[in-house]
Amino acid sequence: MNLSNGEEQLMNIIWQKGKVFMKDLLEGFPEPKPAVTTVATLLKRLSDKGAIGYIVYGNSREYFPLIQKKTYFSSKVNELVKNFFNDSPSQFASFFTKETDMSQKELESLKKIIEDQIKTKSL
Repeated sequence: MNLSNGEEQLMNIIWQKGKVFMKDLLEGFPEPKPAVTTVATLLKRLSDKGAIGYIVYGNSREYFPLIQKKTYFSSKVNELVKNFFNDSPSQFASFFTKETDMSQKELESLKKIIEDQIKTKSL
């Protein structure tokens, strides 16, 4: 599922809050806040893509996520690895560790995460 930047921004608010009404969504945006019509258009697109659902209460709708943030993020990372790193997680990891400004402490933390995953996979 591909989402635009605006759709991702809106989804982040929905993921953070869980269930939201239009008022809650508008409050979640930084200044300058988008127009209600802009948010409504984004909500329609997200609904059409199957990313969100809603319950109608009179004239109001309560929106909720149909996809989990972890699932969406995982698909985006896998897409990134496939499209930019020849479907090679090790090329991605090499780039990530060399080209980002990670401290030694952050690298040690990453090393521990990898070692823990290796132990889990070998069981």
